[in-house]
Amino acid sequence: MKNALIFGLTGQDGAYLSNFLLKKGYNVFGTFRRTSHKCFERLDEMRTFDQVTRIKADLADPSSIQSAIRQSQPDEVYNLAAQSFVGASFQQPILTADITGLGTLRVLDALKENSPNSKFYQASSSEMFGNYSGIKDENSIFKPRSPYGAAKVFAHHITNHYREAYNIFACCGILFNHESPFRGIEFVTRRITWNLARIKFKKAEKFNLGNIYAKRDWGFAGDFVEAMWLMLQQKYPDDYVISTGESHSVEEFLTLATEYAGMGDWHDFVEIDKSIMRPTDIDELIGNSSKAQKQLGWKPKMSFKDLVRNMVEHDMEYFRLRKDMFEN
Repeated sequence: MKNALIFGLTGQDGAYLSNFLLKKGYNVFGTFRRTSHKCFERLDEMRTFDQVTRIKADLADPSSIQSAIRQSQPDEVYNLAAQSFVGASFQQPILTADITGLGTLRVLDALKENSPNSKFYQASSSEMFGNYSGIKDENSIFKPRSPYGAAKVFAHHITNHYREAYNIFACCGILFNHESPFRGIEFVTRRITWNLARIKFKKAEKFNLGNIYAKRDWGFAGDFVEAMWLMLQQKYPDDYVISTGESHSVEEFLTLATEYAGMGDWHDFVEIDKSIMRPTDIDELIGNSSKAQKQLGWKPKMSFKDLVRNMVEHDMEYFRLRKDMFEN
């Protein structure tokens, strides 16, 4: 039985990956940062909380990283931890660089010293490509347009360096946008579905959005974590773009979500707020995952429409259950 260590257990991807690995028969260890509020909601909803060994660790603290590695004795390590909200990286660029960029270096250096035979997965990002036209693949250049994207470029390159310099089995998954009902509410897709449900159940009247014309390659997080695992099952380490090959605007997502929610015209309750737009943004991102499809045998399963419907139905059910609870 293999041991897997997930840095960033409590996030969307950590929840889906831990569930996936448990079903594969792994012993799963996962790190979480100490906070004053509950942070295991996703694991509770997946009913995996008691099946995962939870370890307190922080990517800013090398000693806690080393302790997590020694405690878990991992065959595989997945670094999903980061300051991952692009918008926040403009307000907190130093924190983002430290956690998203240098945090990866701290994990790699701890592996080199404590567990050099562990296989390592680094969560790279399509945000590294920046704002130039064309479908992106593993050979496309990086021109990030946010502190988050720049930090991810550093993490990507330092992972490649440790692979080449120290012979660590290290892979980078360049994942395009991947969403789910477990997405944080600060992210635009979940911001839409969550607020539609709030309005539907009379908890709010309006909500605001920024740039609704930005286009992204949106897939399902549950599909994408399988690709992470597949990378570490290969004979040799490599980097892979993981994407759907389709691009849809925020406005398309909003229109479709409103339709599934049965709420008419979104213009009646959505306000465009320029103050929450990013100083620099990416007009469109779309990826070519043919390498992953050929070498890993991976392909996305959930369609864009099904993803939107899944997220809308989840959030509607959340508020419906609480309405019934209070009425009864």
